[in-house]
Amino acid sequence: MDMPKIGLGTFRLQGQQVVDSVLTGLELGYRHIDTAQIYGNEAEVGQALRQSGLPREQVFLTTKIWTENLGREKLADSLRRSLDLLGVEQVDMALIHWPSPGDELPVAEYMEALALAKQQGLTRRIGVSNFTIAHLRQALAAVGPGEIANQQVEVHPFLQNRKLLAFCREQGVPVTAYMPLAYGKVMDEPLLREIAARHRASPAQLALAWLLRQELAVIPSSTRRANLAANLQAAALRLSEAEMDAIAGLERGERLAAPEFGPRWD
Repeated sequence: MDMPKIGLGTFRLQGQQVVDSVLTGLELGYRHIDTAQIYGNEAEVGQALRQSGLPREQVFLTTKIWTENLGREKLADSLRRSLDLLGVEQVDMALIHWPSPGDELPVAEYMEALALAKQQGLTRRIGVSNFTIAHLRQALAAVGPGEIANQQVEVHPFLQNRKLLAFCREQGVPVTAYMPLAYGKVMDEPLLREIAARHRASPAQLALAWLLRQELAVIPSSTRRANLAANLQAAALRLSEAEMDAIAGLERGERLAAPEFGPRWD
């Protein structure tokens, strides 16, 4: 199964809230669900998958390995715990959530451990998240060309990560944009509102369409049925080159995911 370009993110969703969001999303047609060990909601995501009644092979499921589990002796066991919580035998993709803080552990160590987890059948694909160009170079060297199936990174009109995205394209690493709506800030941007009005769309749909046009996958999250449905419809929007360029002009380096342990960005 190929990874659907529009997925449902579950960051910050907890308890029944995430169950309801995932169930509604699956009912509306989402077939790509993204979670992570640190989100603390893998069990609820698994519950929603079971309640949906959909065959396992119809839903692309991604989880991410947290930094404390990156050690060679910890990674696979942590992924097995994630599988138990999710109630599945295998995820479709497992990502390293962040590089080892301060590069305490070598990239090669945890990438090789992740590749071994794939060989053991714990995940169908492997990838990374929040990797700089330097980290990506090391990861590619560790597991070989073609093995990194995805890089998740923050991308939205206000933070476009152009240098990093260009490197990913050069290396054939597909990219998923997380926080594609900049925590809802796109809704208040005058330019996005103006262009969206021409298309009889919302600024959120416009931002997603802009990212999709660049061959990026997106994983917006929502707890509202109307928003979940509207996000899916973004794929039908057709933006002109002039509109694409105008939105590109909104770049201002506004990084929202900036934990203290994060890497030095390109």
